[in-house]
Amino acid sequence: MLNDEEVKELLLKVKCGNPAEREAAISEVIQHNLNLVRSIVNRFMNRGYEWDDLFQIGCIGLLKAVERFDENFNVKFSTYAVPMIIGEIRRFFRDDNPVKVSRPLKELAIRIHRTQEIMQNKLGREPTISEVSKELSLAPQEIVSALEAVQPQLSLYDQVFNDSDGNNSIHILDQLVHPDGEDNAYIDKLALKEVLVRLPMKERTVIYLRFFADRTQAEIAATIGLSQVQVSRIEKNALKLIKSYLQTL
Repeated sequence: MLNDEEVKELLLKVKCGNPAEREAAISEVIQHNLNLVRSIVNRFMNRGYEWDDLFQIGCIGLLKAVERFDENFNVKFSTYAVPMIIGEIRRFFRDDNPVKVSRPLKELAIRIHRTQEIMQNKLGREPTISEVSKELSLAPQEIVSALEAVQPQLSLYDQVFNDSDGNNSIHILDQLVHPDGEDNAYIDKLALKEVLVRLPMKERTVIYLRFFADRTQAEIAATIGLSQVQVSRIEKNALKLIKSYLQTL
């Protein structure tokens, strides 16, 4: 591990060095902090995700920490990096969560639905959340969270209206309007986001670093521990997948 002074020198090069010094410094800081990422990733295991996938997400958080760190924060780099790495992993869980619902939450939702049916038969009407929470001795927030977690996922192309002859239909996408009137650009972004979440984790990580974080293939290879040839192959495969997915939308 680097000592504090060595880390400060490297981070100064990241901030003020020429392009070559900057990239070399970023790579060195990342390489010497991969164990930090590993230790954090180990905390988030047994949640239905592969270790390698979470490690790549953690590396993205580490990269952000390197690029955003300021010595005026008056904290050690590792102290600053930890919440950045954890935040990136939790953000991934949050964005991916609608498709992965824990078994206890599913079982709770089933209990709630059964209780609602029994109470509806007794009351002759649909019970309120407060009545269900009282019946199950649970907080109303727990009831709402469980029911929302098992809601079916909507597609932008789901129909919200269809006339009798089937010639005129309205989709969710048709009802989205950008507040600034830039409808096409907004819809394009939504379509791209829908496509990106369908990519395998490695392809998604490379595309993010390549086109959203503006990294070169060599920089990505150093960040996620692959060769440049492997990164190039993953990028090409990801672009093919994106093209094929967009054609099916």
